Amino acid sequence: MTSTDTPVVAVVVAAGSGSRLGAPVPKALVEVGGVALVRRSVDALADAGVQQVVVTIPAGMAAEFDGVLAGARVRVRTQVGGAIRQESVRLGLEALDAPADAVVLVHDAARALVPPAVVERVAAAILDGAEAAIPVLPVVDSIRRVTDDGSVVVDRAPLRAVQTPQGARVGPLLRAHERCAVDGVEVTDDAAACEVAGLRVTLVEGHRDALKITEPIDLILAEAILAERNQS
Repeated sequence: MTSTDTPVVAVVVAAGSGSRLGAPVPKALVEVGGVALVRRSVDALADAGVQQVVVTIPAGMAAEFDGVLAGARVRVRTQVGGAIRQESVRLGLEALDAPADAVVLVHDAARALVPPAVVERVAAAILDGAEAAIPVLPVVDSIRRVTDDGSVVVDRAPLRAVQTPQGARVGPLLRAHERCAVDGVEVTDDAAACEVAGLRVTLVEGHRDALKITEPIDLILAEAILAERNQS
């Protein structure tokens, strides 16, 4: 990450149960290559130069998360999350020890194999003046939109799949999430919250390794990615 006097901090969202994964523990504590997903996510952020991380966690799981996060290469603390993702993000932002103009990256613990270069691109976009920035990839599958009469093909050329981390300044992003809460607007990610607040979203290049681990097959893919990394 480019050297700067502006702090770069992060919120890692890890409060979900991950029921689709079918694990006996919260998804963020599931291991890939012998390391919990949340720890891999925190380490990737640290490798990209992030200086502080708040991890939002399920209630009653502080000891378990503190255990897997012990010895992380960045200052990290946990914060109990909310009932939905955007509430967890808001609580995580409030728990940060950072000025309003600091760059904040919101990352899903489930995208544990994000390359540090992706993290750096998002942060650099904000440092260069973007109001919000998100990593994206071209959509490669054929897409159809369901209609009352059946379905129609959707042109995938202008479509992009969205990943994390998603970046902004701490103050504007917190205000965006507060506005969503007050207005009763439910969003699926931080870019959408930023747009509700009138912020412009900039796209940067993502990476296939930053897949979201949601179902058992994703764990198999993640293990294969790690195996390839270890051979290179």
